[in-house]
Amino acid sequence: MPKEVVVIGLLALAGFLAGGVYTTWKTAKVLAIILLVLTLVAVGGAVLWLI
Repeated sequence: MPKEVVVIGLLALAGFLAGGVYTTWKTAKVLAIILLVLTLVAVGGAVLWLI
């Protein structure tokens, strides 16, 4: 599998999680923070996968 496919998948997952952060921020801040951390992990994984 080309590494670009994995990077695109991780960035898509990060976008999905970022949408969850935006949606849950006003009602459930703890869940939003957890989703934010997972978003950062997905973006970091995508960047490290490219290196």
